[in-house]
Amino acid sequence: MTQRKVLITGTAGFIGFHLARLLLAEGFRVHGYDGITDYYDVTLKRRRHGMLLQDSAFSATEGMLEDEVKFDRLADEFQPDVIIHLAAQAGVRYSLENPRAYIDANVIGTFNVMEAARRLEIDHLLMASTSSVYGANSEMPFAETQKADTQLTIYAATKKANESMAHSYAHLWGLPITMFRFFTVYGTWGRPDLALYKFVSAMLEGRPIDIYNHGDMYRDFTYVEDLVRGIRLLVDAVPVQPEDGVVPEWDSLSPVAPYRVVNIGNSDKIKLLDFIEAIEDAVGKKAIRNLMPMQMGDVPATWADASLLQSLTGYRPQTDFREGIARFVDWYRKYYNV
Repeated sequence: MTQRKVLITGTAGFIGFHLARLLLAEGFRVHGYDGITDYYDVTLKRRRHGMLLQDSAFSATEGMLEDEVKFDRLADEFQPDVIIHLAAQAGVRYSLENPRAYIDANVIGTFNVMEAARRLEIDHLLMASTSSVYGANSEMPFAETQKADTQLTIYAATKKANESMAHSYAHLWGLPITMFRFFTVYGTWGRPDLALYKFVSAMLEGRPIDIYNHGDMYRDFTYVEDLVRGIRLLVDAVPVQPEDGVVPEWDSLSPVAPYRVVNIGNSDKIKLLDFIEAIEDAVGKKAIRNLMPMQMGDVPATWADASLLQSLTGYRPQTDFREGIARFVDWYRKYYNV
């Protein structure tokens, strides 16, 4: 039996690293493509890649998604069965400072990935979207069948653009595509710009933490290992265009394309202040709280309806946020020797 080959973009990143590790453990052959940009600590990215490279079934190419020639050459050489596109310019707040980086990486880069997938006629293209596409929607929990046209940041807008681009490719070329929307992912080997990482770092060093909207915020915190398990299972849930154009009302499957959008979240709305208290318990220190007004482009709450994921895969994330935080704090202390 031949080894299934998966090309993952963003394997030096937080989620890509965990996903590659899971797929390698399950016997897949994985090739990573990552720009290793300096948006955050490059040392952390290289440590992640270094760990993956210890497995002989993993190989990697360093390059930017916008480099069409380089990405095409790699895709042609590797000949993947599946492409999982995670690489992106991430971060809601940074999109206020450098919006062009989001257009370059998230729109042009994603176009290059879709073109390669179309040309190679791969079995399944899976691409990362975000809960941020729900924008100003107020009906919760967020369901994939809801209209989502009120994005509040350029980051969210580029991800919604990716969903629209993907639908057109699925329709025009019969390319099976699944878009998954993440909900506030956290966990070991995380990104230093994410709230949990910043809060733990500040608490251990006795610095204040910025708490937006005076803490009146709710998030559907999703542990990274749960998230990548959901992605792994969706690899096998290949969307098929319905012959009669009829789609069950609970499904986000397109009536005119092999295309689907799936939420991956914990289906649990957690108050930010409760999250912070759990961090204090795990760290063993109280936070110095700097209460701030709501940040531009942010939303007061996110909450996933993950029933479609469960219907398709039989799985739903369920790691309790206190347990996930404790694991992260343990990793952080070991990694930084504090």
